[in-house]
Amino acid sequence: MITNLPNLLTLSRIGVIPVIGVLLFLPEPLGPWLATLVFAAAAFTDFLDGYIARSRQQQSNLGILLDPIADKLLIAAVIFMLVAFHHVTGATIVPAAIILCREILVSGLREFLAGLHIDLPVSRLAKWKTAIQMGAMIFLLLGGATPSTLATIGAVGLWVAAILTSVTGYDYFRRGLRHIAAREATQNLSNRARAGGAG
Repeated sequence: MITNLPNLLTLSRIGVIPVIGVLLFLPEPLGPWLATLVFAAAAFTDFLDGYIARSRQQQSNLGILLDPIADKLLIAAVIFMLVAFHHVTGATIVPAAIILCREILVSGLREFLAGLHIDLPVSRLAKWKTAIQMGAMIFLLLGGATPSTLATIGAVGLWVAAILTSVTGYDYFRRGLRHIAAREATQNLSNRARAGGAG
């Protein structure tokens, strides 16, 4: 049910996206600090919604659908904001682009496999990847409101996240192709059996 607490927490990650954007327009250091606090709270709900769903036995297909969508929307939107507000510049744009491309690839793959009624579960490494991404973005959101050392930590974290993103993206793609190949093989056998029966 969409109104249970885990699903509301998941939806809150989508709802805070415009709030973060508005806060970044406020003068420094207030704007970046407020945006970072809101983003950090939203990132925490990524752990909290799953924990509550399991502890209260409120896991649902809707929650399974919404959770990765909310994560990807929040991450993608904040990456755009970081670039737009010049918190991510120079070579750091490369890992940001890698992360965005991977999210689009995996989302498209999941959508295609869903049409074949094939589930692609989130791996443990992918969960670590998401946690590192969000941690890096917390440092990067602070921008000019903090010492440059923290911004450097955020940039390094984004590169690490991009590497994990590439590894998990390849793993999802490989698993997806294996499912597709198995489905096509089954269909070919079925078609041959029908053709043989007709003969």
